[in-house]
Amino acid sequence: MRTRGGIVLANIIAGLALGFTVANIGFGDYAELNRMFTFQDLRMFLAFAGGVAIIVVVFAVLRVRRTPGRIHAGVIPGAILFGAGWAISGGCPAIPIVQVASGYLPALVTIAGIVVGIRLCRWANTRYFHLDSGSCER
Repeated sequence: MRTRGGIVLANIIAGLALGFTVANIGFGDYAELNRMFTFQDLRMFLAFAGGVAIIVVVFAVLRVRRTPGRIHAGVIPGAILFGAGWAISGGCPAIPIVQVASGYLPALVTIAGIVVGIRLCRWANTRYFHLDSGSCER
């Protein structure tokens, strides 16, 4: 039987290991990410693909199951905003955390932007769009 504390500890250890790996292979470096997305350097792309493969195996071993749900109307604009933010800041929401942990303090601006963006999205959805948030609000 898995205890809640054991699961939390396993998540912390996995998160630290992933963050260490991500920092060491260069995912916290904007220039490296740019070379990956423009296919100038396949090393980063293959490292990312390898990381995804490892997570798939870990999830299978831990028997993590995805809760089936429907895709709502906010997915497309959300994906566009997510991609635009990644292009501007040089990273998805996890990368600025790695950058700050690596000593790159300007990434704090990106983290602040993420927090503000999430709050603005919730406000705009509540006030104007009324999109079903599905499992995102749990």
